[in-house]
Amino acid sequence: QVHLVETGGGLVQPGGSLRLSCTAPGRTFSGGTMAWFRQAPGKERLFVAAIRGTGSMRHYADSVKGRFSISRDSAQKTAYLQMNSLQSDDTAVYYCAAHPRMVIVSSLSRLTAYDYWGQGTPVTVSS
Repeated sequence: QVHLVETGGGLVQPGGSLRLSCTAPGRTFSGGTMAWFRQAPGKERLFVAAIRGTGSMRHYADSVKGRFSISRDSAQKTAYLQMNSLQSDDTAVYYCAAHPRMVIVSSLSRLTAYDYWGQGTPVTVSS
């Protein structure tokens, strides 16, 4: 069973930055879709960003546009989420998700569109 591994979470002050990484040990998602979701305490898991294909197609939730950036390395093994200008509302556990094929745009925000998930990495934005 493929599990994704997220790293990079932690405590950061408002206005600060963090970069999250997501890898799938032993495989790549070349040509597929990798995404980030987040779940704040007591709330549902929500879509944050996704990258499809070779990396030219990127999609973001409105709440993070202009502040977060998703990317993947050339070997298609690791996806990154660069988070800038962090706010207290960004506090959540961040989860990586993946599908070996391109997920259609209208389904990117659906949890059921992804076959693989990580265990999550916590991000806390606080002074």
